[in-house]
Amino acid sequence: MTNLFPSPAWPTVPVKGESAEYPVHRIFCVGRNYAAHAAEMGVEVDREAPFYFTKSALMTQATDTTIPYPPGTENFHYEMELVIAIGAPVFKADTAEAAKAIYGFACGLDMTRRDLQLAARAKQRPWDLGKDVEQSAVFAAITKAADFDAIGPQSIHLEVNGETKQDAKLDDLIWKIDEIVSHLSGFYHLQPGDLIMTGTPAGVGAVVAGDVITGGIDGLDPIKLTIGAAE
Repeated sequence: MTNLFPSPAWPTVPVKGESAEYPVHRIFCVGRNYAAHAAEMGVEVDREAPFYFTKSALMTQATDTTIPYPPGTENFHYEMELVIAIGAPVFKADTAEAAKAIYGFACGLDMTRRDLQLAARAKQRPWDLGKDVEQSAVFAAITKAADFDAIGPQSIHLEVNGETKQDAKLDDLIWKIDEIVSHLSGFYHLQPGDLIMTGTPAGVGAVVAGDVITGGIDGLDPIKLTIGAAE
């Protein structure tokens, strides 16, 4: 069987210590997973269960690259996040089983058309135009779970042009990584190739063309993104 038009290959993310790369099939994102960020957005944290939105795998962008300022927005925001990479099939798992299915972790940026997201939220509409933005899922190299310390005291931070904008600890996550994977596996057959962006701490803000975003999490490869001119 042939295709009607050329179909792109799955995007990939490098893995530390491996020559082969991790193919990205799906990207799940956890909303409002830091209390201080929820407060700065003027909303309450839902402590009954995490909630999610998605980005297309084709929105994957490598670290240390330049992306154009996207169309349709005047308020393009950064969000620094810990990313979970799934490494084994998992479905309806408890937290212990969920933890065993994690392949590794990475730094990620969830770039967001904030004005479009907020307009959709005000009308109780989906966030797709605000979140599923071309080149908006930026990933640094994945570190295998066995090479990363137990999650908790690590710093998660982001800078714009060298000025610190976000600075928190992974301890501040409301829903922990095993809880997220366990809960999400109740709705999806999670598979290798699935990435989960676990939410951003307080301090989000807008960037403009020419800005350079850097960020990191203790023990993981750092991330960098330059904002180019609008196309």
